[in-house]
Amino acid sequence: MTAFTFTCTGARADRYAAGPTLVFRLRITADGPAPVHALALRCQIRIEPSRRAYGEGEATGGLTDLFGERSRWGTTLNPLQFAQVSLMVPGFTGETETDLVVPCTYDMDIAATRYADALEGGEVPLLMLFSGTAFTGAAGFRVEPVPWDREATFALPVATWREMIEQHFPGCGWIRLSSDTMAALLAHRSRRALPSVEAAVRDLLEGSDPGAPPTTASPAEGAAPARYERTPAR
Repeated sequence: MTAFTFTCTGARADRYAAGPTLVFRLRITADGPAPVHALALRCQIRIEPSRRAYGEGEATGGLTDLFGERSRWGTTLNPLQFAQVSLMVPGFTGETETDLVVPCTYDMDIAATRYADALEGGEVPLLMLFSGTAFTGAAGFRVEPVPWDREATFALPVATWREMIEQHFPGCGWIRLSSDTMAALLAHRSRRALPSVEAAVRDLLEGSDPGAPPTTASPAEGAAPARYERTPAR
């Protein structure tokens, strides 16, 4: 069988995508002179939290919600699912490079999103696991599996992740609410004649803390986006 080697050489934020999207650059090497007519790949991407160090601010911030207290990290820093995508690679001989397009999300209920958002800098340690089907043959057509043990590691810069999010959610956060909660929030907004959903959230937050100073700035006046409490990872 043809032996394949995969290497991730870089990543960028796709500024023209409809939603947050990362584009990874893959180098694929096939041993031997036989041409590869096509390659149907499946790629599972995981975050490997144990492969990097963390500052005190990260440890006491959002990472506590995901992994617990730092004293427990020896057993709780388990891999997080990042994405699972498919890719068709055109024919080549020897070596080729191609883009792996990975749609992302800013849903803070997703553990991988919360992990990346909690990092103050550095890199997100990724593991890419490959499998699929190869169509090869010098004088004919042969179908071969891509072994399940094919993998590549990549350190995604946190700055690239933040650039991607900033392109689609500039200066904002994102939160998912159930239909009932959203209806109740909109009803509160209407009762108080508030100008926006963010103003309704701020009004509720101020009402829950009598000692908090009133907030008079509206989004149009440059008010900072509301901060929401993180929920435990599922």
